[in-house]
Amino acid sequence: MQPKIFKRAPTAVRVEKGKTYAWCTCGHSETNPICDGSHKKIEGLPFKSLKFTPEEDGEVWLCNCKQSKNPPFCDGSHKSLSSI
Repeated sequence: MQPKIFKRAPTAVRVEKGKTYAWCTCGHSETNPICDGSHKKIEGLPFKSLKFTPEEDGEVWLCNCKQSKNPPFCDGSHKSLSSI
């Protein structure tokens, strides 16, 4: 099962060193790119959040197309997706 493509562009998110964030892997979160637990509410979805803890304060670009080879961070994969 493939995740839902939430958006074909990343989102800039300000993160804090040492704080744990949960990135949405399914694409159904109302708070994309941050997980809101939607994957638990849809029967049959084999997804779970991807937790990450930044090593420094700053801004990161999180993937919304869910195709990144470097999740949760955008690697430009959205540029090669078809528009369908």
